[in-house]
Amino acid sequence: MHVQGRDLVTGKPKEKIISYTEVAKAIDKSVIRIEDAIMETLSQTPPELAADIYNTGIYLAGGGALLRGLDERLSKKTDLPVYIAEDPLQAVVRGTGIALKNLDKFKSVLIK
Repeated sequence: MHVQGRDLVTGKPKEKIISYTEVAKAIDKSVIRIEDAIMETLSQTPPELAADIYNTGIYLAGGGALLRGLDERLSKKTDLPVYIAEDPLQAVVRGTGIALKNLDKFKSVLIK
């Protein structure tokens, strides 16, 4: 992949070719933090909700869901099925809209 940016040494625009491996290495720490956050959340999940998650799996939404292989990596880490939401970029916006339309129903989880 060709990427463009500013060379920090010269300040001039520059183009460089990078590989999938370089991108994966660059974002690995962030993905590890996502894994840790999911594991922490699962450890604090009430049993009745944990049973639902076990039966239905985890759904990824947002731009991060489009990271190639993230679903498989999280599935291996959690031992749960992990799916990518249909149209993950719009899923967050649609969900937020639903929550705002039903604020009284979701108030307990949205507002402290």
